[in-house]
Amino acid sequence: MRKQFQYILVLLLYFFTNYVNAQTDWDSKIQEKLPTILEKHRELVSIPNVASDEPNMMKNVDWVTNAFEKLNFKVSILKTSTLPVFLAEKQVDPKAKTILFYLHLDGQAVNPAKWNQKDPFRPVLKAQDADGNWQIINWSRIKTQIDPDWRVFGRAAADDKAPIIMMLSALEFLQQQQQNLKYNVKIILDLQEETRSEGFLTTLKKYKNRYAADYMIIMDGPAHPTNKPTLTFGCRGIATINISIYGAKLPQHSGHYGNYAPNPVFAMSHLLASMKDKTGKVRIDGFYDGIVLDEKTQNLLSQVPDDNPKIQADLGISKPDNVGSNYQEALQYPSLNVRHIETSWKGPGLKTIIPEIVTAYLDVRLVKETDGAAQLKKIKKHIEAQGYLVLSREPTDAERLKYPKIATISTNAGVNAFRTAINSTIGKKLRNTITNEFGKEPILIRTMGGTVPITPAIQVLDIPAIIVPMVNMDNNQHNPNENIRIGNITQGIKMCLAILAMEL
Repeated sequence: MRKQFQYILVLLLYFFTNYVNAQTDWDSKIQEKLPTILEKHRELVSIPNVASDEPNMMKNVDWVTNAFEKLNFKVSILKTSTLPVFLAEKQVDPKAKTILFYLHLDGQAVNPAKWNQKDPFRPVLKAQDADGNWQIINWSRIKTQIDPDWRVFGRAAADDKAPIIMMLSALEFLQQQQQNLKYNVKIILDLQEETRSEGFLTTLKKYKNRYAADYMIIMDGPAHPTNKPTLTFGCRGIATINISIYGAKLPQHSGHYGNYAPNPVFAMSHLLASMKDKTGKVRIDGFYDGIVLDEKTQNLLSQVPDDNPKIQADLGISKPDNVGSNYQEALQYPSLNVRHIETSWKGPGLKTIIPEIVTAYLDVRLVKETDGAAQLKKIKKHIEAQGYLVLSREPTDAERLKYPKIATISTNAGVNAFRTAINSTIGKKLRNTITNEFGKEPILIRTMGGTVPITPAIQVLDIPAIIVPMVNMDNNQHNPNENIRIGNITQGIKMCLAILAMEL
């Protein structure tokens, strides 16, 4: 009888504890601790984090090592060909599922002269005045009532130190509430994401077992412009091709040889114009092969609350290219972009010459259905169809005399796209978790426009990956006056709490 009573008592305690945990008022607890959280964010952002500055990068590593070890994580600094990879681990059960979280510790380089503050690594707190201008306010104001629309300005304040602070804060809240994790957690902090994750990507085979997990969550990039909780299920990849077209062997005087020596700039303009029609659609044979947006997909894309007229107004364009019927649909297709054109003369001022060479630098944004190498082959075939001899080197004198149209190309198949099914196991769990926490379903982005440099890791590790972006879209990522909205910090912490409490 006594044993039965003890069993019932334990059972009641279990259900009571879980009930209390489920009823935790995270909003009030976050607001209570917010001044301390903002001070920690300020402290971390104050450590310069440009990847080329190794001593300061290691100071960042020391800071996060101390933070994660206080939360009883096992921290490893994994050697690579360049800067190390930071790995924090907490195992709750060898048989439990594991989520690998990916964030990055480095930030873009800075040009202090273009920032509206003395030092990009000395973060400042700002509020918007009546005219919409951001004005510095004293940090002491965070000890009183905090406005969620205030922002912290500094390099990496958003990208990507804000999500690191969000995750650390959520883990600390769980520890204080004595709430245990329900699955194993691994957290990677990449020290070179802004330089294409050079070190991390060289470790994929060496540390494959250390990185092994059932799912991957990438905490990088901005949420939807509405700042509502967002889940992004894929990103576009990127491939590049550079095309050079030739005129005479040397630059020629436009007076002496105008109307006689062909100008390669005009030839290039005709070639590039042949690749797209007047509405912006790519005319290269097979460029859009495999892309099918069925009714279900179109419905999914239409639920994203984009304001397309506002996007056009912000861009200052009267109408967009005719690829897809709206912004989200446009992102589901591979794109062809001319990012730069140059001739031989690069000095100051203008010269009355006929250039001997012109080079166009193109990038191709890839989607899940397209392969970088295959798309580049289609472009090469199109150039040949326009009558060009296509080479991978400069032409010889004999080739110049024999062929009127010669192009040299150099290609890089780059990084392919990834996309995880929205109705995948992890997709459903994340959707349900965020919906339960916030009372509304998150915004679901099928594919974002940019490219995550760690996509090869997703493919090598063979792991379903979803991006959970939490910072404000207008954070000036990579640019002067990078910032994070305080309301996004509080919401991000709450999202992390929901995800860390998720049943797998």
